[in-house]
Amino acid sequence: MQPFTRRALSAFTVTVFALLFFSVAVEAQGHWTKAAPFPEPMEETHAVTANGKLYVMGGFLPPGIAPGIVYEYDPSTDKWTKKKTMPLPAHHMAMAEYQGKIYVIGGLVRGSEPGGWAPIDNAWEYDPANDSWKALPPMPSGKRGAAIAEEVGGKIYVIGGAALEPGSKETALFNSRPHRSVGTNEAYDPATQKWLVRSPMPTARNHAASGAVDGKIYVIGGRVGSAFIPVGSNTDIVEVYDPALDQWGALRQRMPHARSAVACGTYGGKIYVAGGETQSTEAMAVFRALEAYDPATNTWAILPSMPVGRHGLSGSFLGNGFHLMTGQVFNGEGSQFSSPNHDVFVVDSAKP
Repeated sequence: MQPFTRRALSAFTVTVFALLFFSVAVEAQGHWTKAAPFPEPMEETHAVTANGKLYVMGGFLPPGIAPGIVYEYDPSTDKWTKKKTMPLPAHHMAMAEYQGKIYVIGGLVRGSEPGGWAPIDNAWEYDPANDSWKALPPMPSGKRGAAIAEEVGGKIYVIGGAALEPGSKETALFNSRPHRSVGTNEAYDPATQKWLVRSPMPTARNHAASGAVDGKIYVIGGRVGSAFIPVGSNTDIVEVYDPALDQWGALRQRMPHARSAVACGTYGGKIYVAGGETQSTEAMAVFRALEAYDPATNTWAILPSMPVGRHGLSGSFLGNGFHLMTGQVFNGEGSQFSSPNHDVFVVDSAKP
C-alpha cells in the first residue's frame, strides 16, 4: 500500500499546485462588481451598447406576457431611464447595433395559445437619440425567434433560431411553439433596406451566443432541436462564418460547458459567455460560469464565476465592463425567480 500512497500523495500535490496556479491566473483576468439594479426584475431581456450607453429591451413574465420594455443605462450616473416601449412587445429577439441605431429582429410573442411563444418575422430600427421606432422589411425566411444578430461590414446578420414545424397551425397548443431549430442566415442592409439570403449555418440551433471578431462571426453553444428543453438539448459546438466569402469554416474548439440561454459580449478580440441553463430527466440547473473564447488562439479561458447563476439574462460591454442584467435564478418559469441583479465583470486592462 505504501507505493500506492506515495503515488496518490504525489498526484494530489501536483493537482493542488495546478489548481492554485490556475486560480491565481483566473483571478488576474478580472473581478466582479455591482451596479444599479435593473428596475423591473424579469427574464429574457436583451442588451446592446450604443453611443456609450446600455439598452435593455424585451422581457418575459409568465404566463406568456411580453412587456416590451426599453431601458437606458448611463454609466456616468449609474442610473436607469425608461424609454418608449417596443411597438410590438416581444422576447427572444435578435439585436445588434450599427452607427448608433439598434436593430431588433424576430422574436416570440403571445399568439393563439397562452404560453406566449409564437414566432414573428418583424424587424425594427430603434433610434436612441430620438427614442423612436421605425418598422423595417420583415425577414424573408419567415417567422423565427431566439436567433443571434451581429453587424459586420455595415450589414446585420441574423443567424439560427427556432421556427414552427412546417405546416403546423398556431391554433394548436403544441404546434404554436417553435420546436424546430433552423440554420437560416440572412443579412439586412440598412443602406438599401433590403435582405440578402446567405449560406445557412451547418448546425441548426437556437438560444446561442455569438460575437464578431476581425470580420468573422462566431456562433457558440445554444440548443438543438426544439426551443424548449428538455425537448431540445444543449450543444457546445462553435462555428465560424466569413461574411466576405459567405462561407462557414471548420468547427472550432468546443466551449467548456454546453449550455443555452446565455448572455454574451465581445471585448479585446475575445467573446465572453455568461450564465445559461441545462435540463434533463435527471437535473435542472442554471450556470454561474463565465468563459471567454479567443478566436486568435482557438482557446477558452475559464474566468471567475458570476455572483449569482442565471439564465435568460442579458449582457453587453461598456468599455472593459461586461454588464449582466436580469434573468432567472431557477431553471423554469415563475416571476418570483426573476432577478434584478446588475453584475459587472471588469476585465483586467492588462489582459483584455
